[in-house]
Amino acid sequence: MEFVLISLAMVAFIVLCLVLLARAYPGSGADLVDWRPSRSPELEAQLEMDDLSQMIEAQNKMRRRRGKPDLTEADAQRMAKEDEAVRERGRRGEYGRTLAESEDELEDLGA
Repeated sequence: MEFVLISLAMVAFIVLCLVLLARAYPGSGADLVDWRPSRSPELEAQLEMDDLSQMIEAQNKMRRRRGKPDLTEADAQRMAKEDEAVRERGRRGEYGRTLAESEDELEDLGA
């Protein structure tokens, strides 16, 4: 039993020392481990735009093989909006009502 108590006390002492050390350190944890973001937000936006243009070009290559017209960025945005609208209709349910609207109707019937 004494061994368990001594072991727990040692673990608690180590944790306490680490907490006190962290409170005494003037910088942040990121400074302590010299952490920096690997990419800037501007670079991320540029990479996203490059990815989009590469995907559209790959789609157009396949469409040309099948004899279909090329897609533009506006077409891709329109298709994305249509997909989002379909997903939103699916979330609302078969009758186009949201869950909150259905619950409100049930409360009105019960009152």
